[in-house]
Amino acid sequence: HGHGTALAGLSLVGDLTDTLDSSEQIEIGHRLESVKLLSTNGDNPGESKHHGYLTIEAVARPEVTAPNRRRVFSMAVTARDNRDRGRPSAWSATLDRLAADAEGDATNPRLIIVSAGNISDPNAWAQCPHSNSSDGIHDPAQAWNALTVGAYTELVHITEPDAAGYLPIAPAGGLSPFSTTSCTWQPHWPLKPDVVFEGGNAAKDEIGAVWMPSLCLLTTHHLPTERMFTTANATSAATALASRMAAQIMTVYPELKPETVRGLIVHSADWTDAMRSTFLTSPRPSKSEYTQLVRHCGYGVPNLHRALWSVSNSLTLIVESSLHPFQRHGQAQPKLRDMNLHQLPWPLEELESLGETQVEMRVTLSYFIEPNPSERWIRTRYRYESHGLRFDVKRPYESGDDFRSRINAAARDEETGSRSRGEDSGWLIGPQNRHKGALHSDIWKGAAADLASRGILAVYPALGWWKTRTRLERYDRMARYSLIVSIHAPEIEVELYNAIKNKISVQSVVDV
Repeated sequence: HGHGTALAGLSLVGDLTDTLDSSEQIEIGHRLESVKLLSTNGDNPGESKHHGYLTIEAVARPEVTAPNRRRVFSMAVTARDNRDRGRPSAWSATLDRLAADAEGDATNPRLIIVSAGNISDPNAWAQCPHSNSSDGIHDPAQAWNALTVGAYTELVHITEPDAAGYLPIAPAGGLSPFSTTSCTWQPHWPLKPDVVFEGGNAAKDEIGAVWMPSLCLLTTHHLPTERMFTTANATSAATALASRMAAQIMTVYPELKPETVRGLIVHSADWTDAMRSTFLTSPRPSKSEYTQLVRHCGYGVPNLHRALWSVSNSLTLIVESSLHPFQRHGQAQPKLRDMNLHQLPWPLEELESLGETQVEMRVTLSYFIEPNPSERWIRTRYRYESHGLRFDVKRPYESGDDFRSRINAAARDEETGSRSRGEDSGWLIGPQNRHKGALHSDIWKGAAADLASRGILAVYPALGWWKTRTRLERYDRMARYSLIVSIHAPEIEVELYNAIKNKISVQSVVDV
């Protein structure tokens, strides 16, 4: 019905509305491959819980055809059934296994981008954003390793001549009426969606709500002999735009790992003013409010320029590394093994000279887990994730030895289920909420002088079934990760980039 062709146009070129209004040449640095995964009668019969096999086939066929190409896999097919408040399904576990390359011994991890799923009831659109809170993300978008994409909108201008009585439902920069969220999920499951892209708007009058072409994205039609263009919207369109951004990043930086590309997209995202005003209602928003903001809008709207480049007062450091989460001696129960301490080359003199001036540090940790082969996916020793990773940053006036001792204590607390005390108040989301799933991002805000003394970041392991299911002998596996750290000093004329560039030659990782 043209769904795939519409998304193909968005994946290649983006929204054609502005493109067709320009005479500039269009440069496309990536190619498109297509595998049809259809759900109409006579194509792929059966319940969605059996669609994991079809997805495996859809991934394998282009890889067999051209095995050496680097790819981003984009899927805008979801099911309305089998939703269980974030609990993994057979289909979502298949996505996790494909992303982690569980069958290939993690030699070929994949970047998989999936739509969150849509609210299809026009009566619910009119209740936005309350309907977004009550309608959960569709299967298989709860997959831990996939980049799950929701929808927001900047489209508020209705141009149809017969729509004088209609008003746009969502404000400019607000969550799209079509977007689903993880607000109804049990709290221990991942924070989803991860990001939001343009997905269009809907309009309403005194009678009800409708979608309109002027509130959609312009893209390619599947029957060009009949018409050249059509419209697309909702989380499908948003997913196509997310995939385009991933391909653009991979074009500029072809050596980046899939975990890093996923992390960069999240790391470059920010919430719009409309999102903040809707979900951060307190004068000083709490960490729980920020958590609810993420469950609605992900980490915000990604910015390609921010993902690709650093400027003089804002810069990004990327580390691709790995560690052994666990080890076993003889027949004893496996224990935690490694943590990595990353020395951050902050420009101490420049930051200390700023004193109490407010700056931001953002940290994003992206990695893939191997899903538990058991069906006992409950919060016991039969955990869904193979392992977890956590990050923390040295606090002001904390020595290196004290910091290492605190991280060791935090790792023990993860094993025993205890709750760490003395939480650092400068983080927006905080460790109790950000360390859910396999993609963690948080922002610290504080004085520049305090940031100058936060020059060590730790990545350490947490409990998973690699450790507890000893008979499967996965406890000695290596876990790789991508760490992205940036500092931002808005409206400050200090040359941070060059100051840090001069320190890059210093060894940045210490294995402990």
